[in-house]
Amino acid sequence: MSRAAVLCGLGGALPATAVTNEELAAQLDTTDRWIRTRTGIGRRYVIAPGEATSDLAVTAGGRALESACRTGGDAAAEVDLVVVATSTPDRPCPATAPGVAHRLGLGKVPAFDVAAVCTGFVYALATAASVITAGVARRALVIGADTFSTLLDPADRTTRAIFGDGAGAVVLRAGESDEPGALLGFDLGSDGGGADLITVRAGGSRQRASGRPPAEGDQWFAMEGRPVFTEAVINMSESSQRLLDRVGWTTGQLDKIVAHQANVRILHAVGEQLGLEEKQIVVNLDRVGNTVAASIPLALADAATDGELVPGHHVVLTGFGGGLTWGSAALVWPDIEAVTEPAAP
Repeated sequence: MSRAAVLCGLGGALPATAVTNEELAAQLDTTDRWIRTRTGIGRRYVIAPGEATSDLAVTAGGRALESACRTGGDAAAEVDLVVVATSTPDRPCPATAPGVAHRLGLGKVPAFDVAAVCTGFVYALATAASVITAGVARRALVIGADTFSTLLDPADRTTRAIFGDGAGAVVLRAGESDEPGALLGFDLGSDGGGADLITVRAGGSRQRASGRPPAEGDQWFAMEGRPVFTEAVINMSESSQRLLDRVGWTTGQLDKIVAHQANVRILHAVGEQLGLEEKQIVVNLDRVGNTVAASIPLALADAATDGELVPGHHVVLTGFGGGLTWGSAALVWPDIEAVTEPAAP
C-alpha cells in the first residue's frame, strides 16, 4: 500500500457567547422565522472583546491533540507541521499559525496560514496531507479557525444572521492508504472571475495603495447571495462527483457528506444534485451558523460525538468559498473520539 495521511485526532471550540435568533431580532429588523426559513440557522457564537482567532485555534488544536493521544501516541510531541486555515488572522502580518504552534508548546515546527475562506480547511487538509505523503512531515495539526463577527456590518441583518465564530482541528499522521482515516483523494479548484461575489474590499494592498480611505462600508464583509448560492451548489456537487469517480466510489456507497455549513438550502440542493437522501447529509449549522474555515471540522466533531459518523463510514468533505474556491476530500471514517470540551481535571 502507498503512504497516506491518516486522520487520528479531532477537536472543536466555540466562544462562550451564543447569540440566538431572538436576540438578533431585538437588535435588527428580522425574526426567528425569517432567519430559519432562509438559512436553517437558530443560533451562532461570537467572541468576546479581547478574544481573537488564535485563541479559538489554540483551544481546538489542543483538543485535537488530546483526541490523537487517546487513540495512541504522544501527539503533541510528534507534531512537526501546523497549518491554520483562516481569513480572519490576528494580524495582517505575521501569519497566525506560528503563534498557535508556540502557544501549544510544539517547538520550532514549520507553521503557516492558508487563506481560502470557507474552502480553507479542505485546502489546508490537502496541503498537510501532501507534505506528509512527500515524507517531509510525519504528523500535522490542521486547524480551521475564523472570527467573522469582526468583519460584519453591525446593521446588516443578513450577514449577522449567517455567520458565527469557531475553530475545528484535526491531527494527521503518516500511515498507509488502506487504513481507516486515510485521506484517499482530493479535488480542488478556483475561479478568480468571481472574486467580487464574496469579499472585504478594504484593508488590503489595493485599497491601501490607492492613497484614499476606504469607501463607506468597504471595511465590512459583502456577499452576493443569489449567485453565491448557485455557484456553491454547482461547484460542491461537481467537485464531490469528480472525487467519487476518482476514488472509485458510487453515491450508493457514500454514507455521509460533510459539506461547508453555509445554508441548509444549499446543503439540501447539493444532496439533490448527487442523488443523496437527507439522512446522508451532515447538518450542524442550526446550532453554530456558518463558521467559515471552521465549518467542516466542527461539523465532523459534532457528527462524531452524536454518533452520526461511525467507524467504517464512507465520507466526503466538500467546501465552497470566496476566491471563488472549492474543494473535496474522501476518507473512510476511523475509530476516533472527538474532543470538544475541556479535559477533566
